[in-house]
Amino acid sequence: MILSEIEGRIMSGEWPPGFRLPFEVDLAQHYGCSRMTVNKVMTQLAKAGLIERHRKAGSFVTRPRAQSAVLELHDIETEVKSLGQPYGYRLVSEKKRPSNTEDRRLLELTQATPMIELLALHHAGGKSFCVEERRINAGVVPEAIEADFTVEPPGGWLIAQVPWSAAENRIQAMSATAEIARLLNQPKGSACLVVERRTWSHAGPVTFVRLTYPGDSHMLVARFAPAT
Repeated sequence: MILSEIEGRIMSGEWPPGFRLPFEVDLAQHYGCSRMTVNKVMTQLAKAGLIERHRKAGSFVTRPRAQSAVLELHDIETEVKSLGQPYGYRLVSEKKRPSNTEDRRLLELTQATPMIELLALHHAGGKSFCVEERRINAGVVPEAIEADFTVEPPGGWLIAQVPWSAAENRIQAMSATAEIARLLNQPKGSACLVVERRTWSHAGPVTFVRLTYPGDSHMLVARFAPAT
């Protein structure tokens, strides 16, 4: 109960980054438990990266990292707002063209189809948060041809417009290329976390997207249940 309550206060923003937690002796008195129990809770919070412990100074809430659910489709705007930061978005480029060999490989296409290729940058609190490289199968989603992705991010638009029947996530660590480094305002070759996702509808492959995050500002979370 102690762990979940403190964790909830941190994740909800009630205890924001930099907030100093009550001292262990005060928490023990508040919860009516031993100081050893509180110490174990604080150790777990520190291992989870939610707090930083400083001898004599106390324990402080760390800057939270964005969390993505590995097994769910999520919207980047929601990620950013969960951090309590203002969200920003910029479409860098858009190309409407016939599908090519790379499209067919990424989307497992069996025939030629019109394609939309997008490059976008998402911001959190005015800073670069994520680079989005996306390909949309306009043969399955013809409405995307007329969509204005300078105003609305394609991820949220697709989730709202196209019922998906299957999805696949692939997660890997990569070094930032020159272009990615420039967009993320990171040194070339710096560590990045990359999430590649494909989705399908009953009509066929819908989209392939590659989301690249600075490696020190994002983590992935998955929750499992035992098989019955």
